[in-house]
Amino acid sequence: MAEIFYDKDAELDTILGRKVAVLGYGSQGHAHALNLHDSGVQVRVGLPASSGSGAKARTAGLTVTDPASACAWADVIMVLVPDTVQPALFAEAIRPHLTAGKTLMFAHGFNVRFGTLDIPPDVDVSMIAPKSPGHRVRELFEEGAGTPALLAVHQNASGRAREVALSYAKALGVTRAGVLQTTFEEETETDLFGEQAVLCGGVSELVKAGFDTLVDAGYQPEVAYFECLHELKLIVDLMYQGGLSYMRYSVSDTAEHGDYTGGPRIVTEETRAEMRRLLAEVQDGTYARRWIAEDRAGRPWFNETRARERQHRIEVVGERLRAMMPFLRPVAAPQPSSVS
Repeated sequence: MAEIFYDKDAELDTILGRKVAVLGYGSQGHAHALNLHDSGVQVRVGLPASSGSGAKARTAGLTVTDPASACAWADVIMVLVPDTVQPALFAEAIRPHLTAGKTLMFAHGFNVRFGTLDIPPDVDVSMIAPKSPGHRVRELFEEGAGTPALLAVHQNASGRAREVALSYAKALGVTRAGVLQTTFEEETETDLFGEQAVLCGGVSELVKAGFDTLVDAGYQPEVAYFECLHELKLIVDLMYQGGLSYMRYSVSDTAEHGDYTGGPRIVTEETRAEMRRLLAEVQDGTYARRWIAEDRAGRPWFNETRARERQHRIEVVGERLRAMMPFLRPVAAPQPSSVS
């Protein structure tokens, strides 16, 4: 059984006695900085002068400095910038100020797992990774609730790394829901696999394949959109609430029968074998090396693919249909750029 920690297992005073630098103010960064600030923690947000997020953070009542100054000031440094940005930021702003006794924290283990950072041995290295987008971390905190999170300790120089991480988690609000202990390796490898095989890659390809099959067979694109994309949220919400069994209980017997008969024909042994190959490439670093090389080369394949995917006919049909349903609060992704 996994070890899970809750509010009763963490002391807020531990993090209240430390100064915390939050590097980045995106999805996770804004939630961490604001939640910690509201819990009484001394927080500074580290952003370059060119960042457009500085004004937002200041308007929210936070102190903003450049990343190097924030790291020099802080006892605890939480790194919440994209994986591909971290090595350069680490070398330029973090490493010069990562003195003995400080704590270096992450919300994803990619760069620690794949060894891209020159971390000294006399600092604590830990992770608190909310299992939710940052906006939801913030929303639930304000509602008095929380989202589950993962906890890992990579380096315990002080002997108190887990205690500090749990205190940070309590200030963030995630011990309200439960913090599950893991390792940097397990978090990184399962996260990368899940994104590729299920949550992003697997679901996106399944949705497009179903839509294309119906449209190519002569069915209306609008009907295909509703069947293969729009209704997916209804099914996922049922799973989220009660697992696969509750979803099957909630749908019709015909739908449940189709689940049992159709699913194994789509996810075949060949599919499972490919999933195992994906996992092996994550575990041995092949995937990480490819992504790092693509980023360093200026992301030519990534940017071309991103632009092409935006033009898929399910995106064109979907944008038009969502505009007719304002109750969905439809949004449009920003135009593609050369940097994620």
